[in-house]
Amino acid sequence: MASHTYRQPTAGQAFVDIVEGSHRHGLTLDRFAGKYLVICCFGSSQIRPGRAALDAFRGHESVFNDATVSFVGITVDPGERFESRSQSGIHFLLDRDGEISRHCGAAPIEAVPLGTQYRVTWTIVDPSLHVLAHFHTGADVAECEAIFAFLTGLPVPDPFTSCEIPAPILVLPRLFEPEFCASLIGLYEQGHPRDSGFMRNNVEMFDYSFKRRRDYFVDDEAVKQIILRRISMCVIPEIRKLFFMKITRIERYLVGCYAAEDEAHFRPHRDNGQAVTAHRRFALSVALNEDFDGGELLFPEYNQRRHRVPRGWGIVFPCAVVHAVTRVTRGCRYAFLPFLFDEVGAKIKAGMPVE
Repeated sequence: MASHTYRQPTAGQAFVDIVEGSHRHGLTLDRFAGKYLVICCFGSSQIRPGRAALDAFRGHESVFNDATVSFVGITVDPGERFESRSQSGIHFLLDRDGEISRHCGAAPIEAVPLGTQYRVTWTIVDPSLHVLAHFHTGADVAECEAIFAFLTGLPVPDPFTSCEIPAPILVLPRLFEPEFCASLIGLYEQGHPRDSGFMRNNVEMFDYSFKRRRDYFVDDEAVKQIILRRISMCVIPEIRKLFFMKITRIERYLVGCYAAEDEAHFRPHRDNGQAVTAHRRFALSVALNEDFDGGELLFPEYNQRRHRVPRGWGIVFPCAVVHAVTRVTRGCRYAFLPFLFDEVGAKIKAGMPVE
């Protein structure tokens, strides 16, 4: 029998490779930041180890609730039919090309027929999207009990329980005067805002369960010059001082509105995870009002702290950081939401080679 090589995910390893690979399979794993995630590569219910893994999962379905622990089952069998239940935190994916299975150590690295020498693996990912533990199991359901014993012994998924892990953000005071904030809201109300989409596989999509917001793009050149001057004076120097990056470009002059009547929100995501958004370096969120509830900015890879700043203040953060906006429960949250990037990002956006 030929000897094959398998990857072995290591505790503490960032789960970036599998997060990136999942985009092509219809599921963005970024959404699981802030909770534990069990990724079970069972391969197929037609093989005994895969069947044993599924039997063990079904015996412990109550563990998964989408609030603290979620499950993703990976099959390579195109004949399999499984029902995902997002509200219960249970998802299934068809790994057509075996990429996720190889990253998880379930399929050999070598280019062998998919399913050859497939072994069932369980990868436990922590709330910061790093590998917490890794198991592989055989045809005996009892072998899988160790996974669920491990899960039940985990603490509440909040890094603050042991050590504060701060998110890499800047809070910048008084970027816009109150009167200017009001004028931007006025432009939104008088303009023609549209539903805000998000990028998936480099295509703009609309899914209100994932994102609900309405956007207005400022086209008044005088207003844009005021904004550019304030960002140049108050934001760009801070990014250069703390992140050692020279920002030279701004993308979109956008006023966004999260309205309670729409149950507006934005689930965990990154702002540069697609080829068409890879040039983005930093996101800026400037609060334009305060009369609302909910709508806080959250960075679940790091902690469960909810961020809200006074009117005219801004929050700057790297686009690679997973973030979310909680549901607005009263009123409307208005914010100015541009992206900032450098000359390297400009080359990436233009499709030019980068050294």
